[in-house]
Amino acid sequence: MNERKTQDKDGQDSDFVTDEQDSDFATDARMNERKMQDKDGQDSDFATDEQDSDFATDTRMNERKIQDFAPKIIECNSGLQIECDILFWVTQASAAPWLQTAGLATDASGFILVNDKLQSISHPQVFAAGDVATMVNHSRPKAGVFAVRQGKPLLENLQRALQKKPLKSFIPQKKFLILIGTGDQRAIASRGKIGFGPESLLWRWKDHIDRKFMDKFTNLKMEGRSYPSSGKGKSRKRKDSQIMHCAGCGAKVGSKVLEKVLHRIQQETQRDDILIGMNTPDDAAVVRVPTDKVMVQTIDYFPALVDDPYLLGKIATNHCLSDLFAMGATPQSALAIATIPYASSTKQENDLYQLLLGATEILNQAGAVLMGGHTTEGAELAFGLTCNGLAFSEKLLYNSGMQSGDVLILTKALGTGVLFAADMRLRAKGRWIESAIESMLVSNQNAAKLLLEYGATACTDVTGFGLVGHLLEMVKASQVAVELEIEAISVLPGVAEILQQGIFSSLYPENLRMSASIQNSDQVSSHILYPLLFDPQTSGGLLAAVPGESATACLQALQQEYSESRIIGRVVMLDTGVLPIKIC
Repeated sequence: MNERKTQDKDGQDSDFVTDEQDSDFATDARMNERKMQDKDGQDSDFATDEQDSDFATDTRMNERKIQDFAPKIIECNSGLQIECDILFWVTQASAAPWLQTAGLATDASGFILVNDKLQSISHPQVFAAGDVATMVNHSRPKAGVFAVRQGKPLLENLQRALQKKPLKSFIPQKKFLILIGTGDQRAIASRGKIGFGPESLLWRWKDHIDRKFMDKFTNLKMEGRSYPSSGKGKSRKRKDSQIMHCAGCGAKVGSKVLEKVLHRIQQETQRDDILIGMNTPDDAAVVRVPTDKVMVQTIDYFPALVDDPYLLGKIATNHCLSDLFAMGATPQSALAIATIPYASSTKQENDLYQLLLGATEILNQAGAVLMGGHTTEGAELAFGLTCNGLAFSEKLLYNSGMQSGDVLILTKALGTGVLFAADMRLRAKGRWIESAIESMLVSNQNAAKLLLEYGATACTDVTGFGLVGHLLEMVKASQVAVELEIEAISVLPGVAEILQQGIFSSLYPENLRMSASIQNSDQVSSHILYPLLFDPQTSGGLLAAVPGESATACLQALQQEYSESRIIGRVVMLDTGVLPIKIC
């Protein structure tokens, strides 16, 4: 192929294809054109009559450079001008600047130089493969075929490096097949110096290869968790393990691990009302409660929904503290309970440290301290806390305070339950889970302060029982009814797509029983978001009843920090013989 470079508007060379690739065609995308004219001005079919295609390409061979371009015209050095509706400017791979800045040896283009073992030639502990790397002894184009082929040897050498075994060399293939679609359900093929097409048969071949490859990332196999069976790096299912793990107090994490972790945890917050905490080896913590206040206590504990112990510590702590915020209490102290997966003492120490680090960061931000806790070994990572808060008894918020005329405000978007249910089934996109985690990392503390400031009459946090479950507790306690606006509820990204696939949390069927309290459930149950009303939330938002006259101002204040806050309904009088919840 003959194309090497293109020029941008300023006449500077811009790589159009990589120097290592043989590519000698350019395409001119013509949208909504059913036909093209040949040299004699005659119409020639580019898309077959059977195809419903509004996209055509004009292949111009041997045009070495593009001199200039405008929104709808390309001008080549030869003087050729091509009109087009859309210009696709194709560039080659480029390296991130930080690779050089980090001190890694790189080639002239900034890609990491690696040896035959895929190790950095300057930092052997660093491995690199794919577009980010250039093999010193086997220079190849930045093409997907090479990146894919490097995956398995990279994995094997990483495992060998950890096991202190000799690394294996990898030599990439020299020739490879190129299949390029021309946009009209045909394709061009080349391998080495041989090329042919465009042909529809080649397109079908390319389409089959692409779909087969992508299917590996769509229909993923769900694998169970594995646990160490020996000190030699092998693992197997725990039920087949030869190692016996004791129960009772024999399941505790070792004292040396615990001692090392607690020595590393530095708490920024210090309180005078904590008489005995983690700084002494006593059997229990001791706190002082002021005579004019009451102590509010809550406890939560659940298995990890994220793999990162640090994030789990933060999410679980936010979740636990929300009960205090919903009651109008100020956090004072907490005791932790952690289950750490079976592993070496070094791994357990790191997991426990990361877990408690995340927890203490959130506690300290809330003005509370971690006083102690309990650790145990188990099959899966899990974490929870008993949280203590202080409040003036006359300022406590109850579920029973809702009054007719109040407006319902929800401070966070819904959907963590279905999102992580989909994630467990390998059906959730990464950005959806990232949005959910971002939401769960937001504390409800400031939201609670604002709700109190604007005269909230009742409050709860939306967690395991779902929106309807927790709302029903408030309705029953207050002896009122509510009208809930389903379209007003804020929803996390990806939730609608997951619900359409029929994916729900394992707790959803039990929560769905609450639909017996909805007076028009038959009419609204077909709404795409209806199952979301029963979705269990982790570190969910606050649901509060606010007097109607202050609701708008309260919402505006909340949205300065809690952008997903919404007015989702109103409180009305309860009619005898009528179910208390109506979906509007």
